[in-house]
Amino acid sequence: MRPLPRSFYNRDTALVARELLGMHLVHVVDGVERVGRIVETEAYLGPHDRAAHSARGRTARTEAMFGPPGHAYVYMIYGLHFSLNLVTGPEGHASGVLLRALEPIRNIEGRCSGPGLLCRALGIDRRHYGHDLLSDDLYVTRPPEPVRFTIVRRPRVGVDYAGVWARRLLRFYIKGNPHISRR
Repeated sequence: MRPLPRSFYNRDTALVARELLGMHLVHVVDGVERVGRIVETEAYLGPHDRAAHSARGRTARTEAMFGPPGHAYVYMIYGLHFSLNLVTGPEGHASGVLLRALEPIRNIEGRCSGPGLLCRALGIDRRHYGHDLLSDDLYVTRPPEPVRFTIVRRPRVGVDYAGVWARRLLRFYIKGNPHISRR
């Protein structure tokens, strides 16, 4: 399995969020590949998107979002759970895709239906902040065989504070998949 090329991430964020569905997220821990199918994502379009962390500007916390595409932006939510975003678009644009849910494929124990559960089950934490997704230990790859599915678009979860941005259809998931975080 080979990581997706950087060019995959260096495109329109909403397009990347949709095209990540069905791909496999791989995290190698102690020589064991933990693999899950990406079944739910959310697009955050950059500083103009009031729901994006980058809307508050460039800070120590958001620095990875401004970096080159194809890197991980990992942050803690509610002081309890980590979330994994994949940086997209050109360097300096500060956009990314939140991985909301995975369908466990191999060597994953625990639920992956929600950003925090996903990170816990795969062993992703603050150490992965800024991690290059073209590495051999944390990356996204194409599945061995393509899977057909229908994509559902909905508003993002938990961003009511973002005004009109809260209603934008920037959450994508695989219709009927039992592993999505919210129906």
